[in-house]
Amino acid sequence: MSQSWLAQAIARASAVNDWLQPQRKESLALLATQEWPGRRTEAWRYTSLHAFDKLALTSASGLVKQDDAPAVAGLNSLDIVLVDGELQTAIEALQLPSGVRVSSFSNADAPAKEVAQAVFTKVKPAKHLFGLLNDTLAQQGIIIDIAAGAEVQQPIRIVNYVTAGVESHNRILVRLGAGAKAVVIEHGATLSGADTAAFNTAFAEYLIGDKAQLEHYRLALHGGKVIHIGGSHFQLHNEARLNSTLVGYGSQISRIDADIHHAGEHAFAKFNNIYLLAPNEHFDLHSSIEHAVPNGTTEQNARGIVGDKAVAVFNGRIHIHRYAQKTLAELNNRNLLLTRGARVNTKPELEIYADDVQCAHGATVAEINEEALYYLRSRGLSASQAKVMLSFGFIQELITQMPNHSLADWLLPILRERFVAMEAE
Repeated sequence: MSQSWLAQAIARASAVNDWLQPQRKESLALLATQEWPGRRTEAWRYTSLHAFDKLALTSASGLVKQDDAPAVAGLNSLDIVLVDGELQTAIEALQLPSGVRVSSFSNADAPAKEVAQAVFTKVKPAKHLFGLLNDTLAQQGIIIDIAAGAEVQQPIRIVNYVTAGVESHNRILVRLGAGAKAVVIEHGATLSGADTAAFNTAFAEYLIGDKAQLEHYRLALHGGKVIHIGGSHFQLHNEARLNSTLVGYGSQISRIDADIHHAGEHAFAKFNNIYLLAPNEHFDLHSSIEHAVPNGTTEQNARGIVGDKAVAVFNGRIHIHRYAQKTLAELNNRNLLLTRGARVNTKPELEIYADDVQCAHGATVAEINEEALYYLRSRGLSASQAKVMLSFGFIQELITQMPNHSLADWLLPILRERFVAMEAE
């Protein structure tokens, strides 16, 4: 049924007709040549899509209304809320900071359409099957344009709620002009019914101009039986800077692709990844970093905690092109298994065609240190307290590196609570 599900999705996509039709048509043509991923498909080797065989979902009904974003003390963000891909926020009523334009696909004027057409499908590689599906099926999306030189202190948060039994698709398109600064938060969560299947694709593209700076967060906090497949994709131009943090939960299927393309010299990217899998959950992170020009720098750190019978997949690739001399790139993946039944498949890759570079990569998979656990218990801590101290500290370091301390302070107790629940199951 999975191949037939794809055929049905293509048929539905063929009926979409709006101002993005020229770009959608190109993606639809590519999609028609794709085969459904199986075990022999390298990019999906450890992530089974058999769950699609049993999916029986509806499209958004418009009956669920929720325009409130999760409260985060001190964040003071500009919030845009979607439920099942349907916009809940009255964008025209937002008080926008100077130098910021925000539109949706449904209310885009001529300048917004110009931004969208400069970004849509231009940053995300065409290799992503579900990215192509999102190109063709996402009828609602958010367009953000940060003017050249604008320094926007207020975070812009796009909240994507998913509800039970619904299939939904949404898109984010962001352009930062030369010298601009902005903070963007992609926040995904399940509004209700995490024990009932839902399917959501959510893709975001960021075009970061010369000397522009983007502080970015992606929180994929779905869990349960949700199937969430998405990606965050970045193109960095001369002296652009990206500081991105991805935090993901496992679920029935949780798959995120991240692409960082160094298209200009002296660009810098810091990419921290954290994933927590409760028992029997699945999380798959594929990242690809392309150093196409000289003098680029990338730092990627990925850390995961994997519960009993859960499966984590990490595939991180750094590609140094022939003329990308003076590149500095480092990739590190560390995983902690809570039981012998937990599993992780990790594959950090370096593909280097330049000879004057400094690159390193590594991966570790470990269990809780029994000697350290015994020491803490001998000092009066319970087994649960000792495990939290040893395990949670493993990811806490990356949380404390987040530039936005309000978001970090909100996230820490939520992740700690999830970890304690993982231990109890």
